[in-house]
Amino acid sequence: QVQLVESGGGSVQAGGSLRLACATSGRTLFGYARGWFRQAPGKEREFVAGITWNSGLLYYTDSVKGRFTISRDNAKNTVYLQMNSLKPEDTAVYYCAAPQKPWTTAQAMGTMTPQGGYWGQGTQVTVSA
Repeated sequence: QVQLVESGGGSVQAGGSLRLACATSGRTLFGYARGWFRQAPGKEREFVAGITWNSGLLYYTDSVKGRFTISRDNAKNTVYLQMNSLKPEDTAVYYCAAPQKPWTTAQAMGTMTPQGGYWGQGTQVTVSA
């Protein structure tokens, strides 16, 4: 049974930084792309960033380009999201995810639904003005 567990959420003021981490347990998701989604109250879940197994290909949604950085440490089975220059509109629950099958492209992860693949329980990020 694969489990994804996020950590690092919290409350910061605009302009601040947070680093999210997603630890994987159960088995190593060898070859799997990984990604981060977020969902704000009253809005649909949004694909924020994705990274392939070898970190060779990255994807970012336009609103976070230049501010967020996704990375991974395969030896630790952990994926990170460094978030800088945070804005109030970044406030959301952030979810770590992995697709159902390996060797999915980072960008293709954007088609994931909550019913497919692997998902963490989410971590709250709140950015105040």
